[in-house]
Amino acid sequence: MRFQTPLVPARLVRRYQRFLADMDMGGGRVATVHCPNPGAMLGLAEPGMRCWIEPAPPGRRLAFGWRLVELPGGHWAGIDTGVPNRVVAEALRAGAIPSLAGYARVRAEVPYGRASRVDFLLEGAGQPPAHVEVKNVHLRRTDDWAEFPDCVTARGTRHLDELARVAAGGGRAVMLYLVQRSDCARFRLAADLDPAYAAAFARARAAGVEAMVWDCRISPEGVALGRPLPLA
Repeated sequence: MRFQTPLVPARLVRRYQRFLADMDMGGGRVATVHCPNPGAMLGLAEPGMRCWIEPAPPGRRLAFGWRLVELPGGHWAGIDTGVPNRVVAEALRAGAIPSLAGYARVRAEVPYGRASRVDFLLEGAGQPPAHVEVKNVHLRRTDDWAEFPDCVTARGTRHLDELARVAAGGGRAVMLYLVQRSDCARFRLAADLDPAYAAAFARARAAGVEAMVWDCRISPEGVALGRPLPLA
């Protein structure tokens, strides 16, 4: 997935109201940009961090959208929660995830369950449909562990319960965590931040829901699927 327009470097002044951030563009100019992330963004929204923002198409209220944060050691973190679905969509259609390859059709945002929409429904002759939910991961607190979630997510818990019902009914259900950081080598749940989500994950796994973790290759040019990571 390539960014539509070249990204511009800036320094974070502050993030506020969840979806807004002020960025120092240099030369005394400060721009208010869209922050496409409703989460806590722990460790990724500290004033002074070097960020990369994307010019918005004409007609948008805000002239820029926040996309990346530079990390120590030449690493990157993607903060746009809309990017993982775009990355996974490209990977699924290219057959780049071996355990999810071989399906003839990939559909996005398909209604299912109790008033939910699954991120992707994979369909193909001779095999049961696969319901695939994608979650954005960018929390890292210790060592090289990526963690999810970074705050309480009732919506994420509901998605796990929906997948569990699919699996319990004999269908294929997959929870795919996409780590939008380049400095992580393994994954675990942040059960201390959201015990209800951790409990729902355990229920889903017991019901037969598959769980997989992949990281990303990240640069100011774009974000692409990387390699699978182990899940604790």
